Amino acid sequence: MSIERVAIIGLGLLGGSVGLAIEEQLPKIATRGYDRDEQVRIRAAARGLVGEVCGNAQDALADADLVILCVPVGAMEATANELAPHLKRGAIISDVGSSKESVAKALAKALPGHIVIPAHPVAGTEQSGPEAGFASLFVNRWCILTPPEGVDQAAVEALSDFWTKLGAMVEIMDAEHHDLVLAVTSHIPHLIAYTIVGTASDLEEVTRSEVIKYSAGGFRDFTRIAASDPVMWRDVFLNNKGAVLEVLGRFTEDLTALQRAIRSGDGDTLHNLFSRTRAIRRQVIEEGQDDGRPDFGRKDHI
Repeated sequence: MSIERVAIIGLGLLGGSVGLAIEEQLPKIATRGYDRDEQVRIRAAARGLVGEVCGNAQDALADADLVILCVPVGAMEATANELAPHLKRGAIISDVGSSKESVAKALAKALPGHIVIPAHPVAGTEQSGPEAGFASLFVNRWCILTPPEGVDQAAVEALSDFWTKLGAMVEIMDAEHHDLVLAVTSHIPHLIAYTIVGTASDLEEVTRSEVIKYSAGGFRDFTRIAASDPVMWRDVFLNNKGAVLEVLGRFTEDLTALQRAIRSGDGDTLHNLFSRTRAIRRQVIEEGQDDGRPDFGRKDHI
């Protein structure tokens, strides 16, 4: 199964980055894109995010071998319903959402008889919109595929090869397990960041700007995460609430234990925890998933 024409639906950070990555790494593949927001289409065309920005979804889908839905996970089913009459038989339909079980169910319901292979490139920034995309976003980052049972294996291999050629490392995973893993590694950290920045915002009124003025590196990193697209993250939490609530319950128990250690002056417990988490940080750097420099390679975002 070959992929010669790709349709990208949604031309923000991820959709735009997919288009630019294809242009750079797979220039023989023709790309068309569509976004329901006219201003986004205009800005995407000005940046050349895809070969052709179309005025409607039907034109973008014409003869596409691969259709990638780059819309918030809460909009997947409605978007798929809109596209269904215009999809080429045999086309692969995929996505880039960070929750997979709900997306798989939504796409299966909207697109019976079609080849649906949900995917999640574990890559992004706090920026959003067509200006935020860049071709190297997926290089040395994981892309997790969650193919449903019985799907055409040739299609899975074609999609895996596609992401590999864009620079990603591909992993096959069960959708339910994916959602639990991402709840730990991404969703709960974002929830914590949104919460602590919100708390600081309340305190900022009391301290008359001192929270902002004297922000240390830890708080700056939280604000970077908390600057992420609110629509996307609202939908992530609503669509992955089972795994998020499970991990949040465990986190709450651990936080309570930490409170007890601080209250009782249990320095050994604190030291053991901090030593263990420090080792995890080293492992993340060794795996090439972040930068070990003092500014974490993100100086421009501070």
